[in-house]
Amino acid sequence: MTSIMDSTVRAQPSAAPPGPSALRPPRRLLPPSTTRRQQAVSGWLFIAVPVALFVVFFAIPIVAALVLSLTDYSIIGDFGFVGVENYTRVFGDAFFWVALRNTAYYTALYVPLGIAVALGSALLLNRNARSARIFRTLFYIPVVSSSVATASIWFWLLNPTYGVFNVALGWFGIDGPAWLHESTWAMPAIVVMSVWAGFGANMVIFLGGLQGVPRDLYEAARIDGANAWQQFRHVTLPGISRVMFLVSTLQIIGAFQVFDQAYILTKGGPGNSTVTLVYYIFDRGFDSLEMGYASALSFVLFLIIMVFSLINARINRVGE
Repeated sequence: MTSIMDSTVRAQPSAAPPGPSALRPPRRLLPPSTTRRQQAVSGWLFIAVPVALFVVFFAIPIVAALVLSLTDYSIIGDFGFVGVENYTRVFGDAFFWVALRNTAYYTALYVPLGIAVALGSALLLNRNARSARIFRTLFYIPVVSSSVATASIWFWLLNPTYGVFNVALGWFGIDGPAWLHESTWAMPAIVVMSVWAGFGANMVIFLGGLQGVPRDLYEAARIDGANAWQQFRHVTLPGISRVMFLVSTLQIIGAFQVFDQAYILTKGGPGNSTVTLVYYIFDRGFDSLEMGYASALSFVLFLIIMVFSLINARINRVGE
């Protein structure tokens, strides 16, 4: 009996010694409220710098400009509160309407032409060929170039005597115009230069949109017998509708804010035909030292841009 019991005891496995995990004390979990508080603090720390930059360089200047628009501040001397007098003055300012007309003319030419050139380039370069990548880089170079350098190059190209454009037209027996010295041609010349200088950025945006359109849709359209134009109209355009809205909005905003080209190439001439709204704001603020009136003009320009952006959103039916 004793031997049987001894053998039974020996047959039972002995308990394994406790491992390191068994000796480690259980981890203490933080209560949910403490975890959420730590996450909130971390989130605020991450956005503290962007918020500070936004407040210092965006919010405060806007508030300051709004306050100045209600005064007759002119940098030199004292200034007083004039209420909405600066805003009522805008609508009676004949030169404001000249600048608005010139800006609207520039926008009407620049926006559709810029979109057409950018989208056409993106369609041609929407492939993985090495040559396409080279041309993408070449087309984007003007975007990162200085606007002053770009305008200087075009000032030489548009020279009525020895400019490349008029020399090329002379080969075909055409007497080229004095581009920047004639009221009829000055603004179209600025539009052409602006399109050349900026279409590369929009081309890249369109390329991203085109590469997001499913290839299966084009295959299905080809099976149904759709030609290239029908594929573009019924597949490509609907597929890049939101990209089109983005690019057109950026084009409208950029068109109403045009300044560098007119300031460098024509100084607003000839005959004030290239004076734009931003150029006029600059003239009132820094040449005439009418900072209060210039601030009011800036907010009027903001309202105009907002109205046209809303109209563009309605035309593109964003959100539907």
